[in-house]
Amino acid sequence: MESDAKISIAALVRDAAAAALVAGLLAFPLLGFRLVDSARGLTLDTRLLWVVYAAAAVFCGRLLFSLARISLSMRRPAATRPVKIEAPGRTRYLFGVALIAAAIVMPWLPFADRNIIDKATLILIYVMLGWGLNIVVGLAGLLDLGYVAFYAVGAYSYALLSQNFGLSFWLCLPLAGLLAATFGVALGFPVLRLRGDYLAIVTLGFGEIVREVLINWGGVTGGPNGLSGIQRPSFFGLPMVPAATDGGTTFAQFFGLAFSPNQRIVFLYYLILALALATNLFTLRIRRLPIGRAWEALREDEIAARSLGINPTMVKLSAFAIGACFAGFAGSFFATRQGFISPESFTFIESAIILAIVVLGGMGSQIGIVLAAFLLVGLPEWFRELEQFRMLAFGAAMVLIMLWRPQGLLSHRDPTVRLGTPPRAKEAGA
Repeated sequence: MESDAKISIAALVRDAAAAALVAGLLAFPLLGFRLVDSARGLTLDTRLLWVVYAAAAVFCGRLLFSLARISLSMRRPAATRPVKIEAPGRTRYLFGVALIAAAIVMPWLPFADRNIIDKATLILIYVMLGWGLNIVVGLAGLLDLGYVAFYAVGAYSYALLSQNFGLSFWLCLPLAGLLAATFGVALGFPVLRLRGDYLAIVTLGFGEIVREVLINWGGVTGGPNGLSGIQRPSFFGLPMVPAATDGGTTFAQFFGLAFSPNQRIVFLYYLILALALATNLFTLRIRRLPIGRAWEALREDEIAARSLGINPTMVKLSAFAIGACFAGFAGSFFATRQGFISPESFTFIESAIILAIVVLGGMGSQIGIVLAAFLLVGLPEWFRELEQFRMLAFGAAMVLIMLWRPQGLLSHRDPTVRLGTPPRAKEAGA
């Protein structure tokens, strides 16, 4: 027994050392060099100590992980199997209500300054985008790598409609969603017969086509310079400015308040919170409708869904259209929040982040998407000093989640339909 333990420990150490060696080789070109600005200009400097730290961290982590796995396997009886424990639906419901309540009161907490509210607004934008993409990827099972294209369509639709036709945000919002849904249907038609990797490649190409059009169609979109001076939203016609230029009434004057720039920040926060909650409510309700059940049936087995009489053409087009519509809503809010948009705001990395939020949160899990958005978007915003390691941490988190939680952080989803026990079966059991 003692010799077996020595052999197993030696094997674990060798395995950890091999992992540390691979980590050191990968970290050497990434962390081992840096550019230093000196009197002679830019010079290349080495920082090998960082490579040693990375290799040591991987060695310790791999060794601890292996020991923990062996310890758990020794404690578990051989005849037993791991049982998946699922949280009751009531607990998840109360947790969701607590999150909504916390989001509502957050701007009025003592520590909630303008910076925190602005970052929370950014997180809610990605939560809304994640819930919209969850319809396409999580429910319908269609891998979409060009979701940012609909986001861009919504943003540019609002900017162009408000600048050229003088329409308000509340009129442009449904129009932006409608135009984005139209683009979703336009994308859906060519990819009706595609699945898996082929579908992902086509959607990726669609996203890049939209971005290139925005860059080269300078007469309409402003080209690489983008569009500036985008109209801000108003509170039912009450502008949030120090004084109205046309002699009208401002938001602060109507409610008898002293003007503060934070009023617009808080209003934008509650606006995106309302849009995100509407997206969530719509998704939860439509899952119980026939179209939602058709999405899930198509995701599980398209051939079986066809045999049941489900029209895959209409089902796929509806998923693309509805998911794109919510991206258009989020894009219009992004445009009015920023006041400036350019094609550089809608690159492929945005699609990758949104898809990662859906996958890491759990396919089809609404609360999981909120948690993943906070981890992938919120934490890097709060720790800006680690900005240069953002993508490194992003990739490491993806690898760890796929190794330990392949179904996502919160992978449980309530079934759309619960089949009860037939009356005759109950009588027979009695």
